[in-house]
Amino acid sequence: MAMSNQTIVTEFILQGFSETPQLQVLLFILFLSFYIMALCGNSLIVVAISFSPGLHTPMYFLLVNLAVFDLFCACSVLPKLLDILVAERRTISFWGCIIQMFFLTWFVAAELLLFTAMAYDRYVAICHPLHYSSMMSPRVCVVLTGAVWGIGILGPGADTCLVLQLNFCGPNVIDHFFCEIPPVLLLSCSSTYFNDIITIVADIFYAVLNFLLTMVSYGFIISTILKIRTAEGKRRAFSTCSSHLIVVTMYYTTVIYTYLTPGSSYSPEAGKVMAVLYSTVSPTLNPLIYTLRNKDVKAALKKIFTFLVEKL
Repeated sequence: MAMSNQTIVTEFILQGFSETPQLQVLLFILFLSFYIMALCGNSLIVVAISFSPGLHTPMYFLLVNLAVFDLFCACSVLPKLLDILVAERRTISFWGCIIQMFFLTWFVAAELLLFTAMAYDRYVAICHPLHYSSMMSPRVCVVLTGAVWGIGILGPGADTCLVLQLNFCGPNVIDHFFCEIPPVLLLSCSSTYFNDIITIVADIFYAVLNFLLTMVSYGFIISTILKIRTAEGKRRAFSTCSSHLIVVTMYYTTVIYTYLTPGSSYSPEAGKVMAVLYSTVSPTLNPLIYTLRNKDVKAALKKIFTFLVEKL
């Protein structure tokens, strides 16, 4: 029975990674570990910052938003992935696929924008410290995050609407572990020309442009750090910047590769590797890289745990 006048495919089959039972078990344990770490790490960040008045600053406000995006991103992909690793039928309904695709691309796009906002925050803090309170006032922070959430939904919304206009009348096996735009477009019976154009334009805006803006911000930051007189000050600053740059670069490059690759040249195996990095590894590592190593966050968590132990 058709889902709509244009769609006769009512469900898709997610091929996943491997048919080998032993490997399936190992993958289940691995991704379950990633999921638990992502949930616990990002939830701790939200709780620690929310209940610690001393952390109510622009930088930590942006980090809370990052943690929320990482939570949503992990929850969009990993529960279904864990399900298909143990289930005999690896199916997802047509509308379940569309919903997963929309929300994941929304959170990924918003996170790309947020990285630029975070880079701007660090640029102001390091390069213009005397003007930080005015340039990153509470109002500016709210406008920035509002823009991140709002602009982040535009591209994914357009992509999803265009996917709904396509015919899916033949093969329904998605060579992936979740519903991602490139492999889904390969299954369409109708032309995906406009879908490909919008996907590329959105990727250039969300990924390429924001990656360049982030790199420019870090260029100014590094230039300022080089002017620091003490070797210890330079070491600490570069240590923080280098870890941030590694995460940001990994995230941007994987997304750019995935969505800028023409449909005819798309490689399912390479696409899966890239998707694991930005949908699973990044939400797991971000809490460690950005926040949980921070002494102020550690102190806040210690107070919260002490309070809970006393109450119990």
